[in-house]
Amino acid sequence: MYKAIFIDIDDTLLDYVPCCREAFDAALGRESDELFQLFFDISGRLFSEAKRGLHTIAEVMELYPAEFCEKAGLGSEAVEPFKHAFRAAWGTTHTLVPGTIETLEALRAKGYRLFAASNSFGHLQRSRLQHAGILAYFEDTYISMDIGYDKPDVRFYEEALRRCGLQPNEVLMVGDSMTTDIQGAKAAGLDTCFFDRRGEGTAKEDILTITSLPELLKYV
Repeated sequence: MYKAIFIDIDDTLLDYVPCCREAFDAALGRESDELFQLFFDISGRLFSEAKRGLHTIAEVMELYPAEFCEKAGLGSEAVEPFKHAFRAAWGTTHTLVPGTIETLEALRAKGYRLFAASNSFGHLQRSRLQHAGILAYFEDTYISMDIGYDKPDVRFYEEALRRCGLQPNEVLMVGDSMTTDIQGAKAAGLDTCFFDRRGEGTAKEDILTITSLPELLKYV
């Protein structure tokens, strides 16, 4: 039925929380559960606001280091060094979600064209996929800072479709965000598969839902 599959990266292919913690500890220069929770809460709130159109992803990338350094009492002079250190470390984080490689192998064996679709900096996401050993599975990577639009903007999906030369009904979008991955892709005319990785049960009955990546293979 489908010729290609668009797959989200964070919390779909790569495990976001341990990756975030690894980059945070490297940027801070030490481990601190309290400060990491502060950072995680700030960044999570801002990314959630971005999903509602209150910020662009580019704006969030600037906002959360500044707010964290202020609330952590690190001072304004720490913002730029922390931001650059976090991004540098983030580009090497690559903890895989269980079942990622076996699923990508099986999808490739079935003949699907695979594309990564993510909100972030393109060079950092590609670096992470490379470090994880899975970049070669993807024909191309569609990352918001390269595309020019953030998911769930339908223009993100329209541009991705234009680049791969496919029609909406030829592509399945797989991702863990009901907003950016599912609602955004549906608005652009794509079929979707919601990866309810933590079993939160937030999907609607009419939405194809999986709780592990290998489960996807039952439907494609």
